[in-house]
Order: sequence, then structure tokens, then C-alpha cells
Amino acid sequence: MNLTKQLAKHIRDVYFGGNWTSVNLRDSLADVNWQQANTRVYAFNTIGILVYHINYYISAVLKVLQGEQLNASDKLSFDLPPIQSEEDWKRLLDKTYTDAENFANLIEDLPESKLWENFTDEKYGSYYRNIQGIIEHTHYHLGQIVLIQKILQADKS
Repeated sequence: MNLTKQLAKHIRDVYFGGNWTSVNLRDSLADVNWQQANTRVYAFNTIGILVYHINYYISAVLKVLQGEQLNASDKLSFDLPPIQSEEDWKRLLDKTYTDAENFANLIEDLPESKLWENFTDEKYGSYYRNIQGIIEHTHYHLGQIVLIQKILQADKS
């Protein structure tokens, strides 16, 4: 298996299952409702904000892989539009999962040599660095989501 296919697999695994940690976004979020997605625990970000934040970077890099310009800003990556209903929450989840699958498909189709080219600008490093960073970033925030869920469950008891 070449490296682009392996990276695509890691993306699918963290989103949809099959990774080494046996934890993934889709299963972890399956029982979260829109009220829980909006519930703030301590000074942590909400689950909804974390999902939006994870997808913000996937969406930005996805557009680059589709031939568009990079149009993202770290300061906007937590600007979740209000989740005011279950429909709003499901729409965010659907976009997140669709973007992740589209992202994985495009990475899988990249020539491996592209991984070592600069990602839009030398200051961002290589495509590989950005793709691997997104995988690590997703795992990091998935861990936060799982911990917030555990706190919410403990508070219910």
C-alpha cells in the first residue's frame, strides 16, 4: 500500500472506525444530541465546537485538493454557527462525515510525489505534513470529545 492510500485509510479510521485505538468520531458522536453538543463542561469547548473545529481544517484542505485557494484562518476555526435544533446538529455531523470521506478519496488519488511538495506556500510545509497534522489533530480533539462525554454522563448519574 502506498503512502497516500495509507494516509487516506488513517483518515477513514479516525472518522469511521478501524484504527489502532478503537475510537472514532462517528461512533463516539452517535448518541450525542444537540443539547449535549451545546453543553459547556468547565471551561472546555463544547462537543459541537470541537466537531466544527476538526472539520474546519478538513474543509479548508479539501478545497485546496479540489483546486481552490487556501482560505482559512486559525482565529475562525472555533466560530461554530449556533446549533439550535437536532436538525442543525445532524447537518454539522453530515457535513463533517461527507467532507472526511471526500478528503480521504482525494488523498488516496494523489500521486505520492505530491506529498513532498509545498502545501500552497512554503511556510505551511509539505502536503504530507498538513495531512498527517490533520490526522493527529482529529485524534487529539476526539480524545477531548470522549472525555467531555464521560463528564456529561457522570453528571447525569
